[in-house]
Amino acid sequence: MDNWFTIDKIDDNSFSISEYRHWEETHCYLLNGTERSLLIDTGLGICNIHDEVMKLTDKPVTAAATHIHWDHIGGHRYFPDFCAHGAELDWLNGAFPLPAETVRAMVLDRCDPPEGFDIDAYTLFQGAPARVLRDGDAIDLGGRSIRVLHTPGHSPGHMCFWEEETGFLFTGDLVYKDVLFAYYPSTDPEAYLASVERTAALPVKRVFPGHHSLDTSPELLVRVRDAFRELKAKGAKSFGLHCFLASNTISNEYYPEADSSIMGSSGSGCDGRPGRCLSGNSRLTPETAATRPR
Repeated sequence: MDNWFTIDKIDDNSFSISEYRHWEETHCYLLNGTERSLLIDTGLGICNIHDEVMKLTDKPVTAAATHIHWDHIGGHRYFPDFCAHGAELDWLNGAFPLPAETVRAMVLDRCDPPEGFDIDAYTLFQGAPARVLRDGDAIDLGGRSIRVLHTPGHSPGHMCFWEEETGFLFTGDLVYKDVLFAYYPSTDPEAYLASVERTAALPVKRVFPGHHSLDTSPELLVRVRDAFRELKAKGAKSFGLHCFLASNTISNEYYPEADSSIMGSSGSGCDGRPGRCLSGNSRLTPETAATRPR
């Protein structure tokens, strides 16, 4: 489908490949070196991202997911040379904690699918990675070196990818402009705080998120870190939902220990009920909020 993907040039050797016809507005990133290319995330898998990638590189391509959620590994089937973090290998081998029908419902949620797309044929990608990544690993592309940062919190094996030479940080679902989700049992608010502490300390020049606006300042790393610090200071220690909005509103819910005075009310935010959150025109229903790990 010609208009499913939107390609934007970051620099001569870096591109974003975005899926704006789904509400999550997932971004994938192609980084080209002199010897090979790295594709960070592969999107929902509704359309063939491989065809788009081949327009932008003539090098062998390695795919690396920031984490093993369906909206980040959907196109992995086109890339046998793919990497994953060891903490989420079981999710690639039949142990993903959501049933197929729930994943399919998420894929069609506020989506404008291409004509002929068969949701009943949609499956969560499964497979064995060519390389298991660990914190501190380097991915050598030839003339470019990408550092793996294990940044758990949103998911156990979540990774950011850091290119020190350019100051580019690819944050996946750790940080982006909109609502950040940390209420699923596989999320960990304490680990999330440690991860945003780490990324906020880097000399980042540009942030490339996994969703929504590509105009994301490195300042957002500090704002999210400070918001998590505030939640921790208020005694929010159990699993729950954190909302960090582009307007710098901070909302928290499902934290009975936390002081409700830090909940935001500037037109977007949580409406005060556990598992129900507003962001612009998007609403998580009680049914989807109970099971949605993005």
